[in-house]
Amino acid sequence: MSRRLRLAILLLAALPGAAAAAAAAERTPTILIVVKPDNPRVQADRAIKAHLEGRGYRVALGSQYDSPAQAAAYDLVLLSSNIRSRDLLGAYRQLAVPVMTWESDLLDDMGMAGKKAGRDFGKASAEHFVWLVNAPHALAGGLPAGINTVYVKDAPMNWGKPGLGAAIIATVPGEPDQAVVFGYEKGATMDYESIAPARRTMFLLDNETFANLAPAGLALFDAAIDWTAGRAR
Repeated sequence: MSRRLRLAILLLAALPGAAAAAAAAERTPTILIVVKPDNPRVQADRAIKAHLEGRGYRVALGSQYDSPAQAAAYDLVLLSSNIRSRDLLGAYRQLAVPVMTWESDLLDDMGMAGKKAGRDFGKASAEHFVWLVNAPHALAGGLPAGINTVYVKDAPMNWGKPGLGAAIIATVPGEPDQAVVFGYEKGATMDYESIAPARRTMFLLDNETFANLAPAGLALFDAAIDWTAGRAR
């Protein structure tokens, strides 16, 4: 490259428009965690907020009683299991923002799984491991295929049976229809022919199990956040 060309590139980079574009590229992604603020278990959501802030995200806790329209201003919306699912139902179903949840009772209302509890979505009462079935994948967090220890000790684990458009990452061991980590790309067909308005992800957590995640479980959680938010392809 000639000296003159290098100088031209440097001058272009110094222009206000280029600086603005660079600043936009470096903008900190924002996350809204929708919670039930009067639920004593909201402390678990605050721990997740602190963890994500430590990873460079800007995070706010929002109330399930607020209008879902507020979520349009964020890069990612998390629907905690510490909400009351019958109050939300399909409120966030058509939101054109990536959404991740760990509340299996919302999966049918979000169009991410079928309608029948115990067949299309549910909760395993005491699990320690997952069977990782799709590696390598950005949602797999660099973990190898096969059995992975995701909880320090046995604890409940939410699952769903997604539609054919999903990327299934991990299941309950011995239960291939019980997916504990799965995601839909924007435009993918979910259940009942619903089309994902943006990325949609299900993660295995239960109400207060974030603190119980083993290193592999935390790697999966971080990968799910990054993929859903569009920071990983």
